[in-house]
Amino acid sequence: MLSKLLVLRGAVRELWVVFGAKILAILAYGLVNSTLVLWLSSDLGLSDVKAGFVVASWSTVMTLATVLVGSLADAVGIRAAFLLGVTLCALSRGVMAFVTALWPAFILGLFPLAVGEALQTPVLVAAVKRFSTTAQRSMAFSVYYAAMNVGFALSGWSFDRVRGALGEYGHFPLPMLGTRLSTYQVLILLGCLCTIPVGLLAYFGLRPGVEVTDDGVRMASPPSAGLRGGQAAAASVRRAGEAWWRIFSGLWRQPAFYRFLLFLTLVVGVRLILYHMYYTFPKFAIRELGPGAPVGRLFLVVNPVLIIILAPVIGALTQKVSAYSAVVIGSALAAGSVFLLALPPAWFAPLANGSLGNLVARRWLGVNSATIDPYYVSITLMAVVYSIGEAFWSPRLYEYPAAIAPKGQEASYMALSMLPFFVAKFFAGGLSGELLQDFCPAQGPRRPGLLWLIVGLMALATPVGLLALKRWVRVPEAGRG
Repeated sequence: MLSKLLVLRGAVRELWVVFGAKILAILAYGLVNSTLVLWLSSDLGLSDVKAGFVVASWSTVMTLATVLVGSLADAVGIRAAFLLGVTLCALSRGVMAFVTALWPAFILGLFPLAVGEALQTPVLVAAVKRFSTTAQRSMAFSVYYAAMNVGFALSGWSFDRVRGALGEYGHFPLPMLGTRLSTYQVLILLGCLCTIPVGLLAYFGLRPGVEVTDDGVRMASPPSAGLRGGQAAAASVRRAGEAWWRIFSGLWRQPAFYRFLLFLTLVVGVRLILYHMYYTFPKFAIRELGPGAPVGRLFLVVNPVLIIILAPVIGALTQKVSAYSAVVIGSALAAGSVFLLALPPAWFAPLANGSLGNLVARRWLGVNSATIDPYYVSITLMAVVYSIGEAFWSPRLYEYPAAIAPKGQEASYMALSMLPFFVAKFFAGGLSGELLQDFCPAQGPRRPGLLWLIVGLMALATPVGLLALKRWVRVPEAGRG
């Protein structure tokens, strides 16, 4: 076990830079993503349904951009593509923090942010494979996933701290600029500020052309080597375009690629849980538990902290288990966890009034009230069960595209693996607003159990579909059973 955990000793510096960049990038992403629906409704004045539609459109643009830019990343290189994405994210988050006019916030902030995020995710996943040996790969992806969850945990903690300090609908004055920012604008500004060191880390820490093989480190020359100035720039753009089209069009002539897309389509069901925890859960929890409730720590800290602990351990213990099997096991656990929120809260009252409720609500979350709302217990239990399942399936979902991708097409496969989410994210974002309006509105009677029952049933499509279609979907993985 110890030898498995220490397999990353001697890894090139670029791999550790990727882990560090991922923590900071996810911290920024998590702050903005957790705040997005609240910012849209509170600061931009959109209803639940309209905010859900905007989130759906934004997520769809991000997914479509991811599909298109993956081959570009393979063509121009990991470092250049990632730096471009970081720059777009920093600028667009800055706009969102200060602009509350609807269309300027969308055109100059929200949708450029989608493109910037699209340039980061597939690039970093491809980088993990590029900067690790075959023996290091499973553990590298597990540590990468744990690093991502460090960022999520920090973002969830910061989300609650800022809301607790300023109030749910408070403001932070900026007299030098003659303005003040709302609580949600401050959270987005923090996301912008966290993006800056990501760019610095990548700029100074990633060497162009580095590739790790089982025989050692290889330094590849860029396509424009030997050229200068404008000639180099023109040659780089031309060759990047030619390489992008060759790689992108070639993918669709690979029969195994269609089976791979079907696999990712089935995984959409369980992926929707996390989307709903970002776009549905914050409003649900604030409405059920009250403004200022520590909703970030309820799921957005518990979940990633457990993943940080579990992902490397489970990754080490399941190195010989196929990614496909791990996804089936993990998705069944994750889907089942949602049904805990569909159960009547009163069923959890004995636990809420006992030592578990005291530990979770009073000691961990700092809730000062005579009685503990049972939702604090049911949400925490849901987060624990979901996290165990996620530790099985989600890191391997990142590994699966890299494991079966032809050499030099890792970013393309990772990017195009997002294609099934193109429709799913639009559906999930729009459904989020409808579910909140129908079952958990700001005013009027609520039936939140039905909301989570619907989400849980959709999530069950993943393990059921993977088992039913295993014969046609599963793709052989080297060295795996």
